[in-house]
Amino acid sequence: MDCQHVRRRGRARSGGGRREEQEDRRCEKKCPQKADPHDCKDAINAGITPLRAKAVTATLRRMRRALVLLLAFAAAFVGAPAALGAGASITAVDVPVKAERTIAAGELRTRFTLVGIHWRGPGAVSFRTRSVGGRWSPWRPAAPEREDAPDPGSVEARARPGWRVGSPWWVGPSDRIETRTAGRVVRVRAYLVWSPVVDVPFRVPAATRSPAIVPRLSWGANESIRRAPPTYAPRLRFAIVNHTAGRNDYTQAEAPAIVKAIELYHVQGNGWNDIGYNFLVDRFGTIYEGRYGGITRTVVGAHALGFNTGSTGIAVLGTYTNAAPPPAAQDALAKLLAWRLDLAHVDPLSMLTAVSGGSERYASGVPVTLRAVSGHRDTGLTECPGDALYGRLGAIAAEAYKIGGPKIFDPRLDVSRTGPVRFHARLSSALPWHVSISDADGVAVADGSGTGATVDWTWNGSAPRATYRWSISAATARPATGAMHAGTGVATSPLAVQGLAATPSAVSPNGDGQADVSLLTFTLTAPATVSVDVYDATEKDVLPVLSEQRLLAGSQSVTVDPSSLADGSYTIVVDAVGDDGSDVESVVPLTVSRVLGLVTATPSVFSPNGDGRLDRLTVGFELMAPANVQVRILRNDRWVATPFAASLQAGPQHFVWDGARSAGTLRDGSYEAAVDATGELGTTTSAVPFAVDTVPPRLRIGSMRPLAISVSEPATLKVMLDGVSTRRDVKHAGTIRIPGAGRVKRVRAVAWDEAGNVSRAVVGRSRASP
Repeated sequence: MDCQHVRRRGRARSGGGRREEQEDRRCEKKCPQKADPHDCKDAINAGITPLRAKAVTATLRRMRRALVLLLAFAAAFVGAPAALGAGASITAVDVPVKAERTIAAGELRTRFTLVGIHWRGPGAVSFRTRSVGGRWSPWRPAAPEREDAPDPGSVEARARPGWRVGSPWWVGPSDRIETRTAGRVVRVRAYLVWSPVVDVPFRVPAATRSPAIVPRLSWGANESIRRAPPTYAPRLRFAIVNHTAGRNDYTQAEAPAIVKAIELYHVQGNGWNDIGYNFLVDRFGTIYEGRYGGITRTVVGAHALGFNTGSTGIAVLGTYTNAAPPPAAQDALAKLLAWRLDLAHVDPLSMLTAVSGGSERYASGVPVTLRAVSGHRDTGLTECPGDALYGRLGAIAAEAYKIGGPKIFDPRLDVSRTGPVRFHARLSSALPWHVSISDADGVAVADGSGTGATVDWTWNGSAPRATYRWSISAATARPATGAMHAGTGVATSPLAVQGLAATPSAVSPNGDGQADVSLLTFTLTAPATVSVDVYDATEKDVLPVLSEQRLLAGSQSVTVDPSSLADGSYTIVVDAVGDDGSDVESVVPLTVSRVLGLVTATPSVFSPNGDGRLDRLTVGFELMAPANVQVRILRNDRWVATPFAASLQAGPQHFVWDGARSAGTLRDGSYEAAVDATGELGTTTSAVPFAVDTVPPRLRIGSMRPLAISVSEPATLKVMLDGVSTRRDVKHAGTIRIPGAGRVKRVRAVAWDEAGNVSRAVVGRSRASP
């Protein structure tokens, strides 16, 4: 079917707006190759957005070639309100388009620094903005790019029928916006983001071999608006480079505000789980951490529809259709690519085949040949990341290949069912290489070595069928590691240290009684003389724990008290010498971090039933340094809620929770509040118990003479005997006898439990009473 013919036929019919829109959508879906490419990025088919829109003033008039929508937001300010400097915010403005092409009158008073336009209909929308100094910008396309979105079928990808979503345009401080349309547009919504410049310290973690990356805490990410935990791909295969659109003349101080504004637009405007990119780079060469989940992990982003899984999305702030990014930005991009692809042992100059998950350019299931450093336009119908930047990607990839020392590329294993395992890899240059294999306890099983630009070695598999760890190393290159299930069934040494674990693996020895020590557990397969020591990063023995103690075969446990150690990363080494002289060694990591302490949950029993008594739980803790913190609610070690997540500064902290969660109210029972504090050394966790009780006690008067009252649970019982009050603390459920009540005519009883739940009053009268 001819797409153009369908569109002409739809327009020729009167009163057929809905049919025309359906035809246009079927046409676009059937003939995507005829759709025009777009200049900018960050757009998807959006649906119902989470922000309530406001009405604004606008006037529509028909032009000869295109319908023009003029939308003016007049902002009358007598001095900027104090709220403008208080933090970033987003305002949604809905523009109703009626059949007679007029809209409701009104006026919006706000300032903004970033604009995103959503609209319905097959037409196009453009806009211009007026700076607070009174200068109007050129007209800019809102630029739909439906392929810039979460992958189809993912939890993050919700149904968004009919909406087209524009780019997050950084426009600088502005107070007025005008929009106009070409073609049929039936509804327009503008998102105006105010993201002021804030003086925040850049805390750059000292990660080995990585470039300087500004963490989310430093650029001011709002962790409370994230909609879901991150999802991860099995491995990273390639990188996709984007540009964000917007002005290129932003200042270095404005760059973090742009990143924060994009986060707000992606989450609260587009409805995504988090900012769509894994990393962002400004024109001054500063690299920013993007989507939450860990910069060394393969977090699935929302930067290229159908190709998010297995890729890392890097966005350069600005528009690079004609102007190339400054050298500082290109250098930072090369360094970031060199480091991130090396983590996954991906050659920046290699080619690969990726299977599309479904985009505007490639249907789901279509294999697509891509470069390891691809542009957004390689996966969808878009001009992103602009001609100027796209034309530099080859040179940037070549520079990334040269940065750093030697590298190991594409490590692969051919595992035979009969036992032999063949190892392959490429090296960036001819080097001596080594392959090692160890069992689950770290005991060496086999190794091989050679010299050259390729690794090709086969292990005969002479070991019991089990899971083994393998490693390929070459000079100072980052080792390639992994696990495999292999072996022919040949027995190994009878002495082994199995199941070595340190619980918890991250301790906080600050004397608060929470995670102060770690319990080391392991199993000996034979009697041995055992030593346990803690080593620091320089391989110095800093804490002897157990010295040459004779232990029998079986389960063992040793307490490790690291209170004398400074904060840092350590290794616990267990050395066992068997009766036959065999010597085996096993190691487990231990992190010492005093960043978190004094975790409390009060009250110990709370009752989130809305009766005003003990309805809220307060979780308190103290941070010794800035950290990313989340509070998890656990029941029987199962994660049931995450009511709090934020980046916090050092000092006492507390969080008040009313028991609400997305999965419904909490059931009565025992829980734990686990506080996770993630700092430069990793994550430290401390958990405290609490209980939920929303059910009041039940009372029943069994008899009047003698007076006996049954109580359904431990509670405080108040009894009125002919108007005289008495109290009893009931320790256990059962029947309570009240002495001295033989001649009482009227009894009234009520009880309340530890959570403040009050029973219904019960009343009894003796038969002699009138």
